[in-house]
Amino acid sequence: MPDSLPILDMSQLDQSEEAAERFRQELRCATHEVGFFYLVGHGIDPALIDHILEVSRRFFDLPEEEKLAIENIHSPQFRGYTRVGRELTHGDVDWREQIDIGEERDAVERGEGVPDYWRLEGPNLWPANFPELQPIVARWTAELNALALRLLRTWALALGTSGDVFDAAFADHPFSLLKIVRYPGESADVAKQGVGAHRDGGVLTLLLVEPDKGGLQVEYEGDWIDAPSIPGAFIVNIGEMLELATDGYLKATLRRVVSPQVGTDRISIPFFFNPALDATMPQLDLDPALRAEARGLSVDPTDSPILETYGDNALRYRLRAHPNVAEIHHADLLR
Repeated sequence: MPDSLPILDMSQLDQSEEAAERFRQELRCATHEVGFFYLVGHGIDPALIDHILEVSRRFFDLPEEEKLAIENIHSPQFRGYTRVGRELTHGDVDWREQIDIGEERDAVERGEGVPDYWRLEGPNLWPANFPELQPIVARWTAELNALALRLLRTWALALGTSGDVFDAAFADHPFSLLKIVRYPGESADVAKQGVGAHRDGGVLTLLLVEPDKGGLQVEYEGDWIDAPSIPGAFIVNIGEMLELATDGYLKATLRRVVSPQVGTDRISIPFFFNPALDATMPQLDLDPALRAEARGLSVDPTDSPILETYGDNALRYRLRAHPNVAEIHHADLLR
């Protein structure tokens, strides 16, 4: 069992072809065997990383009434602020507060023949007295969309397929989601749950964690690997849709978060790069040698099958994670 996650240096893609091929093979190996890795050399400005962490901490310092004014119960799209204890993972309460921010778009009108998943498309909720948040999130989302798409294209080449095989689903209308999360310290003698064990239901996650903070654990062959933050690095993992596209050759891995110690807290910013809601993941025609190592799909902890259209997966996850929002805005789907 490895002691830590592999570290991959993306700057190799901008060096020689030999270095680029080495990165592609390391990427394929890491996500076939573990499903998680640290990414360095990614080109995101360190000053931008410091800025979004600083703005994120100031958001959580806002008065409670200002955060609750944009609580997600006001959003049919499940956007906005979630107070501590109001999200579920695997049926258990997660001990964190957060704000969910998606692509800023107009809502889609419901009607005959309009798939239910279009209910997730729409505007965000922004705090009225904290104008610094929206511009930094817009820049962060734009830069991470570009970084994630480059990673996807690199995976495609590493798997022996065309580099643009994912572009139709992702390049023009991705349904990316950003969470800015604060975990208040709850662990003392016994570690407590920050987030329960789960797999990401989308395609690709880029996670930024405050320097010198731990808590994330990754499952490997029945044991848990600690994945503390590395300054300036993203922790990257694939989700169920990329596992689906490769018939399990790439691995969507269980992860969980342990609550920090009492008297401390932890800021983390996961960015979920996902296709358009109406997109289906292309089924990659793997080289026979790779196909022979494909494991088929993992068993979800809740025994929920992976659905081919991304929006169906996204809607199911939201209804399950936020039953209070679902009851207010989507009671017809619950029935």
